[in-house]
This record gives sequence, C-alpha cells and structure tokens, in this order.
Amino acid sequence: MLCRVLGVSRSGFYDWCVRAPDPARITLIGRMRRIHHRKRHSYGSRRMAAALCTDTSRVGRDKARRLMREAGIECRLRRRFRVTTDSEHSEYVATNHLNRCFSVARPDRVWVADITAIWAASGWQYLAAVLDLYDRQIVGWALAGHMRTTLVASALQMAVGRRQPAPGLMHHSDRGCQYASGDYRKLLRRHGMIASMSRRGNCWDNAVMERFFGSLKTEWLAGRSYPSAGALRQDVIDYIELEYNSDRPHFTLAMKTPREMAAVA
Repeated sequence: MLCRVLGVSRSGFYDWCVRAPDPARITLIGRMRRIHHRKRHSYGSRRMAAALCTDTSRVGRDKARRLMREAGIECRLRRRFRVTTDSEHSEYVATNHLNRCFSVARPDRVWVADITAIWAASGWQYLAAVLDLYDRQIVGWALAGHMRTTLVASALQMAVGRRQPAPGLMHHSDRGCQYASGDYRKLLRRHGMIASMSRRGNCWDNAVMERFFGSLKTEWLAGRSYPSAGALRQDVIDYIELEYNSDRPHFTLAMKTPREMAAVA
C-alpha cells in the first residue's frame, strides 16, 4: 500500500532496504553539522549551500535544504530589543539624501550608521557601527555602557582612520540626538561628509544597518549570556571582524564576503 501511495516499485523499496549508505552523503551531512555548530545554528539553506561548495563540488540550495531536514538542522532565530533612538530633540535634522538607494557603485561613497543595545549581566551595552553600502563592510564600531555622542564619534573616527575617504561621502543615520548633536555635525564637516537622516520613525530608511544588527543578534548572540562587558566585547569583535566582514557570504554581494567585495573594487 505504501509503495502504491508513494509511487515506488516494490523491487525499488526492497533494494533501498539493503543498499549501503552513500559515503558522499554521510560526508556532506558531517560537514553540515560542523558548519552548523561553528556558525552558532545561524545558517539557512542558501548560506549552507555556499559553505558546502568547493572547487570540485557544487551543492545547490534544494539539496542543502533536503540534507538539513534529514539531519534535523534548523536556524535559530531569537531577538531582544531595546529602543535606542531619541528623535524628540531640538537639534538640526538633515534631509534624507539617501532615499533608500542602497546600491552603491564605489566604496567609501555612502556610509550608514546606527546604535543598538545588547544585554550583558553587568547591564545594557551599546554598539555603534558604521557600514559601507558598497561592500557591506563594517568599517567602524564602538561599544560602551552609554549612548552619548562620544560613542558614535568613536565609531566614525575608527571608520575614517581605516578607509581615509575623500570629501563628499554621504553619511546616513536615523534622527537620534547623538547624530544630530552639534559635536557630531562638526565631526562630519571636518571630514567633508554630507549628512543624511531617515524620516521620523521609519526604520526602512536605514534598512541595511538594521539588517546588520538583526544578523548580529539572531545569528551570533542569541541564546548566549555574558558575565561581563568584556566578554560581550570580545564576542562582538569576533563577529564583526572574523565572521561578518571576513567569512559570512552576503546575498546582495553574489555570495561574496565584504572583504572579498572590497578586494575587487
């Protein structure tokens, strides 16, 4: 009856019962389990397929999905939020020059910036980051137990020190008081940057930066506890520099990593 329902011949079923396991399939599943563990249960079928591909072997998304289902491998998605944007202030608000044009033809032409909160046992820590829209690389970041302007200024200064952008770069952020402050605007002018800000209460205007923070929390930090700010800081460094910038393929970059994309610019 089962053979009739499934459209399988009786002889095929009995042949499958005695057939030896496929060594290549077992090897692939073993690699998938190691990747799954190393990437903290964060890879879906597309990234898993890319990670399984080698110079001599290609694995498609459908096959990766089937093998993941067979091996009981699933993505883990959990997030914890805290509001970090205070747009109720009297500071200057820049025009939205970016206007959701997230595709950029050259590096160091458009940077986006934002702040997010991360919980540690010692209390909330705040991560400010700056991302280049061309290669999706985090070019500057800062982590501290406060959200003062010095936090976002430190992230920007790291980015400038690393990339040395020419004048005319567009800097896009939300309307948070840190980015609208006089000190931060002076810093932008000093480096010849053009300020751009999202519309009020519109997270989609800075969607790429929001996506990075979402990936950090769901792919790397979810399910982990940090006994101190120092432990959290080390893990954030590992994600930004070793995972996100260097090893994690991006769909929008044709499955290249940010550093691979930067190398061909």
